[in-house]
Amino acid sequence: MITKDQFQKELDLIIANAIREDVGDGDHSSLACIPSNVTGKAKLLVKDEGVIAGIAFAKQVFGHVDPELKVETLISDGEEVKYGDIAFYVEGSSQSILKAERLVLNAMQRMSAIATKTKQYVTLLEGTQTKILDTRKTTPGIRALEKWAVKIGGGENHRFALYDMIMLKDNHIDFAGGITKAIQKTQRYLLDTKRDLKIIVEARNLDEVEEILQTKGVYRILLDNFDYEETKKAVALIADQCLTESSGGINENTIRDYALCGVDYISSGALTHSVHNMDLSLKAV
Repeated sequence: MITKDQFQKELDLIIANAIREDVGDGDHSSLACIPSNVTGKAKLLVKDEGVIAGIAFAKQVFGHVDPELKVETLISDGEEVKYGDIAFYVEGSSQSILKAERLVLNAMQRMSAIATKTKQYVTLLEGTQTKILDTRKTTPGIRALEKWAVKIGGGENHRFALYDMIMLKDNHIDFAGGITKAIQKTQRYLLDTKRDLKIIVEARNLDEVEEILQTKGVYRILLDNFDYEETKKAVALIADQCLTESSGGINENTIRDYALCGVDYISSGALTHSVHNMDLSLKAV
């Protein structure tokens, strides 16, 4: 997985690029009618319910735009919120608050939606050994925010990107000439390049599970689009030889049944690609 420093660099890039995109050569709406020496105060108002996420990121945005802005937090990331709650106050240059406003809201609305959905899935898994994972099905350019939101909601991150874990899926296997060849070539590649990366291999049926198990060194087997009975058989077959992961169309109606099959992880792209933003507003006080 990526380091804290790498993750922070991703956040810094997101903030810098978003401000560049939104502000350009100046926030002329504010510059036109608000003197530069005017100060003000605003509150982050919750107009929805769910799990709040992105407060720590908002503080980074305000600090990037204007280090003199002061943020007073009333609610922490990961807490349940309801309509009318105030998450934080921000005080300082009115121009600076308005410059940061849209990025803060866009990020927090989406992060809170993802955290809320993740918490829903985590709750459905209570009492089982199974943990929920995100995927790479994220919005281009803001993956770090979306994966951060999954963690805030109580889920776990899969690999961050293509560079921090090996994942041999159906196309890799087919292009490589089969499962065994794909795994062996990967293991040679890791030795040749002196890289220490975990290997996940996708299985499309029980025969492929058996073939994967014949080659040692696989960290986790991904059971893709298996039904309940196939999943139970695969889990029994794999036993403690490596970890197991279920994926493929699993939703809130089926996730617990898959967990009860005994898999270690369930991955869901829906955590990040199918959410409805939480309604939040930044209002002057």
